[in-house]
Amino acid sequence: MIESGNRKAGASGITRYISAFGIVEGYYIILITKRRKVAVIGHHTLYKIEDTIMIYIPHDSVRINHPDESRYLKMFQSIDLASNFYFSYSYDLTHSLQHNLTEPKQFVARDLNLEPNQVDLESELKADLHPNWILFITHGFVSQSNINVFGRPLYLTLIARRSSKYAGTRFLKRGSNFQGDVANEVETEQIVYDSAVSSLNSGHFTSFVQMRGSIPGHWKQDMGKMVGKPAITIDFYDPFAETSGAHFNELLKRYGAPIVILNLVKKRERKPQESMLSDELSTAVKYLNQFLPVEHQIVYKTFDMARKNKSNSNVMEQLAGIAKNAVTKVGIFHNQRTYFTQKPSTVIGKTEKQVSGRQTGIVRTNCVDCLDRTNTAQFAIGKCALGYQLCALGVLDTPNLEFDTDCVRMLESLYEDHGDTLALQYGGSQLVHRIKTYRKTAPWTSQGNDIMQTLSRYYSNTFSDAEKQNAINLFLGLFKPSENQAQIWEFASDYYFHHKPNIFSLKSLTQWWEPGVYGCLPYAYNDVTKACFELVQVHSNDVEMIDSYVDFYRPNEFNVLSEVFAIKLSSTVDFMPICTVNYSPFAVRARPDKRREETLLKGNTSKNPSVTGQSSTSSAASSTSSSSDEDSSGDEDSLNSDATRDTFSKDSTPEPITFKYLFPSTEEVYGFQIKKPSREDILIYKKYVLTGKRANGTAHSAFLSNKTGIKPVSCFLKDDAYEVKPPIVNQKSIEIYQNYVALGKYGPKIPERADIAMYAKYASLK
Repeated sequence: MIESGNRKAGASGITRYISAFGIVEGYYIILITKRRKVAVIGHHTLYKIEDTIMIYIPHDSVRINHPDESRYLKMFQSIDLASNFYFSYSYDLTHSLQHNLTEPKQFVARDLNLEPNQVDLESELKADLHPNWILFITHGFVSQSNINVFGRPLYLTLIARRSSKYAGTRFLKRGSNFQGDVANEVETEQIVYDSAVSSLNSGHFTSFVQMRGSIPGHWKQDMGKMVGKPAITIDFYDPFAETSGAHFNELLKRYGAPIVILNLVKKRERKPQESMLSDELSTAVKYLNQFLPVEHQIVYKTFDMARKNKSNSNVMEQLAGIAKNAVTKVGIFHNQRTYFTQKPSTVIGKTEKQVSGRQTGIVRTNCVDCLDRTNTAQFAIGKCALGYQLCALGVLDTPNLEFDTDCVRMLESLYEDHGDTLALQYGGSQLVHRIKTYRKTAPWTSQGNDIMQTLSRYYSNTFSDAEKQNAINLFLGLFKPSENQAQIWEFASDYYFHHKPNIFSLKSLTQWWEPGVYGCLPYAYNDVTKACFELVQVHSNDVEMIDSYVDFYRPNEFNVLSEVFAIKLSSTVDFMPICTVNYSPFAVRARPDKRREETLLKGNTSKNPSVTGQSSTSSAASSTSSSSDEDSSGDEDSLNSDATRDTFSKDSTPEPITFKYLFPSTEEVYGFQIKKPSREDILIYKKYVLTGKRANGTAHSAFLSNKTGIKPVSCFLKDDAYEVKPPIVNQKSIEIYQNYVALGKYGPKIPERADIAMYAKYASLK
């Protein structure tokens, strides 16, 4: 390809053998020039792209200028590869841990069409490019923290994978296409493992997968009018739920059964808006379930989160009950045998010969935008799953985790950053309705920050979403510039980029799943039919290409301890108060965490976590409703609602840091005051010490007048580590043991005459 581009231009000009990503003057190569280590899974390292460079491949002497090249190039480069793109050299980041640890069932030739999250590569590229040169990148979110359980490191990793199908911005991508690909589809995986043993085969690894996605169907919100919340309109109705069936068929194929739907949209409104979507989804689920057996049917649960929050109900407590039912239905993945002491009630998931637990099914959460309410619900589900994961690792006896603990605060921080990042990608601003809003612990000073986030989201959706959508379509290869067609900015809509023609579909309206999917339930079709693409014969485990230990630890290199990833990794210790006597990450603490205190002392404000990498939970949490959480009638507008403003916790203002606050007395901490002991107590202690000295023969005082002699009495001799004298056993004990051994070796002896006579007499009585 490079050779053909460097040839001198002839009369016929340049012949384009392979299409590039919408670039009309030639080919570019994108090089990753800077990376950052963000997480480790066993011996595998996950990296975040920090910086890239785009190089034009053909020589300038053969370059033919095109008037639209600079505009396309600027549009393509508006997709910042240094923002939330991740990759790994040795770990398949595009699949879940459960799928990666599943043994392949067959061997087939490698086909790039089977790879997820990929750009539509040209057939020439598939044929000419060796698979080892292809390294897939994932767009989403990756973060890792350490649950420090008295020095035992348990790594908690949160991975979000954004789907490349039907991708776009908030108001321009709603519902789904005809193939069942929904907007804002994100798969979130929560991995917890004991990092003391990093091997994927020998270590204890657990994972839980959930997802979010727009309500499957053909609906939209028209941005033609300058309004904060456009009206929801349904393009056309789907009486046989073909679109929903295609979507849920893909979920059964990837995750298995059951599919648990948690629908958070409003059910009662003065002017039906969100409730229309809820009715459409409920009708589709009822239609699809009538063709499935009861054990594999879709579980549908509704929860009007906005109304519950307005009525001052305990939203998080109700979400915890829903989360427990959902998590116990689908289970978690655990790659090792359960501990002997683990309670059976804490073992969830399908077991295979008692070797491992497998997650079968998926918890699917949605609201209208799948941003604010969805992120809070996913945190509640992740908190419940974390309890079962810690039980599987032998850390907890019961899967109950309290909110005001270091462990849950760290999990909340991860999900806040997770929600902020996904909201920036899809909605153009950070979260407006945060977890603390529904916990009723948000400070009243957060209203200004909430209003700014709402305005930022409105501006982004109104003025910049169209350009973002064109850049996404160009980046994903959905539009390819050509001399004989209109340019991308000349299209009034990108509808036909994402909706393939489906006129001659002969798919059954009752068997809405693929033939092979049903036979694998409740297990996932992709796991059951997992294929191996390449077999490599190795003669030693020390071969560099398979020695993950050496590649991860690099024992031949010098490392500065302060630069080691495990040292720099955030931990539950960071959330621990400055003065504490209980170092358990599961202890309930009423005082603010250490990180919050340091932030308040420095007077820092929150920053974008996707840019700075800082925790968003240190910011002032939100208490106002986003446009997705507002009722169209205006009765739930929390920006001007006195009822909502009264729910703020004014007690969350921190107290001033004083010397007494930093160094409490022993009476406050331990319940007693240190003072000089009395004379009677000193005499008792001296008598106790001298008694011990007389017992071991080291006393030299006549303080004890009665000369009490205490000697240890034991049937064991004073043996040492070098010689042990065997005890003397009498003959009777030896005979008992010999008879016991003979009974197990030769079987029972013949009964004596007296025993036979006694049994005969007993039998004759009957």
